[in-house]
Amino acid sequence: MKKARHGATAQSFVPPPGAEALEPGPLDRHFARLLVDLHGTPNAAVELGAQMASAWRGAGHICVPLAELGLEALAAALRDSSVVGAPGTQHPLILDARDRLYLQRYWAYEQALAAALRARLDGPAAHDPALLADGLRRFFGDDAEPNDQRTAAATVVERRFGVITGGPGTGKTRTVVVILALLIEQFAARGVRPRIALAAPTGKAGARLKESILKTAGELMLPDAVRAALPGDASTLHRLLGAIPDSPYFRHDASRPLAVDAVIVDEASMVDLALMAKLVAAVPATARLILLGDKDQLASVDAGYVLGDICQSPPGAAVPIVALQKNYRFGNDSGIYRLSAAVNSGAADSALELLRAGTHRDLAFAHLPVAAGLAAALRGPVVERYRAYLTAAEPREALRQLNGFRVLCAVRGGPFGVENMNRLVEQLLADTGLIDPAKPFYAGRPVLILRNDPQLKLFNGDVGLLLPDREAGGEVRAFFLEADGGLRRLLPARLPEHETAFAMTVHKSQGSEFERLLLLLPDRDTPVATRELVYTGITRARSSVEVWAVEAVLRAAIARRTIRASGLREALWGVA
Repeated sequence: MKKARHGATAQSFVPPPGAEALEPGPLDRHFARLLVDLHGTPNAAVELGAQMASAWRGAGHICVPLAELGLEALAAALRDSSVVGAPGTQHPLILDARDRLYLQRYWAYEQALAAALRARLDGPAAHDPALLADGLRRFFGDDAEPNDQRTAAATVVERRFGVITGGPGTGKTRTVVVILALLIEQFAARGVRPRIALAAPTGKAGARLKESILKTAGELMLPDAVRAALPGDASTLHRLLGAIPDSPYFRHDASRPLAVDAVIVDEASMVDLALMAKLVAAVPATARLILLGDKDQLASVDAGYVLGDICQSPPGAAVPIVALQKNYRFGNDSGIYRLSAAVNSGAADSALELLRAGTHRDLAFAHLPVAAGLAAALRGPVVERYRAYLTAAEPREALRQLNGFRVLCAVRGGPFGVENMNRLVEQLLADTGLIDPAKPFYAGRPVLILRNDPQLKLFNGDVGLLLPDREAGGEVRAFFLEADGGLRRLLPARLPEHETAFAMTVHKSQGSEFERLLLLLPDRDTPVATRELVYTGITRARSSVEVWAVEAVLRAAIARRTIRASGLREALWGVA
């Protein structure tokens, strides 16, 4: 029985056996005590409800679905509390008609986002249909054959809001470049140059977006006037909106909107509810908002599954969401393609059969070694694959070679987590003489930036290398590749918070691609290992992926879907 404050009990409100529950932490308990004090008298329902609302938000949920958990009695008790109100009231906790319990702020984010997106669905964006049709013919040819990219391009040029979703290799970047060209032509016909902002959740994803757009624009041989009008940079969403230090607010909001005609956001699956609500509020009502992403990837670290909720429109609804289906990078017989499809559909038997068969050159599988044997098992693949960057002739080539291979882990701690993997790899490379980790800033150390530093133009997720700098007499410097191919060097002591990056979590790898990778799952089942995590890890590879796992753990992960409680789908589309 759970004890409440002042001797009151919450026995009536303890989740029944088997119901999903989250253990509250110290902050959740502190929040609950505050609300009990605000209520004025000891109240077990308020204490438990507040703890749950706080803990569930911390676990990524927008609300607590009390009815689904069999907690109708708790919902009924909360309705009589002075700190719980109906939607639209200014109470710390909001309980809606479906017994979903929200923190006030997150209910407001959800409603504001839904209202803003619905408003964007009303009426087309200003455009010249004949000019658009001509542009589509030039880029895609005759429209007799179905073409998802053509449909996506037409949809987002015609509307003020659009979503383009698809897995790696489905042509999202090419579609974006075509959209940029079509928008530039539309505005040029009116004698103006469009103000287009490119953004992504992380600096790494933004740099990759810019790099991909520049490369694809060259391949499409766009007219000089169009190339000259392409956006010259891609920023983080925080930089685009104008982050205010130590504040949840931004300089740009509904009262001070962005000076843009279009905003294109890549890796939208990583954007949480709060940030998406603030972004949409800051985009002028007349401007286009275009979201790109893979709805099947891992959800945002913070609360919400926004892209997934948006893409769950009811069948037959005329909504501006286009899923790119055809894969141009992997053929249908590609092991990576078939494995990712099997994982994404929850077909664990098919996924394991593909991994074990040994008939696809781009797939390999090994039973996870015991912790004591992990170093010996890693020695061959790690030394062989990291040797290329450690013996490169110059920093630019070393950085390119570093992206040729990466170790990805599901978790941070434990023998099969990132922290231990980095220690093991470091020791293995030291044993072969490839590195000398006697000092923290040693030559050959890859570093992952953990905290944004706009002054240094380094952002959470950026990866660099510590290497001798010929221009500094051989002293070690931190080197980073810029989106345009340039090379930036910094004194290692100036780096913001960072960690060694021989291995990364799958979460941190989002927005990255590696030629080859080794994906390790832990030796026992954990809620962190989900279908989306396995899918995201596999699809970071361009050429080959090797999975080390216990079969039962892999099966459990493929069976476990990320489900985040939310009312956004209903608020957007009118369906639960």
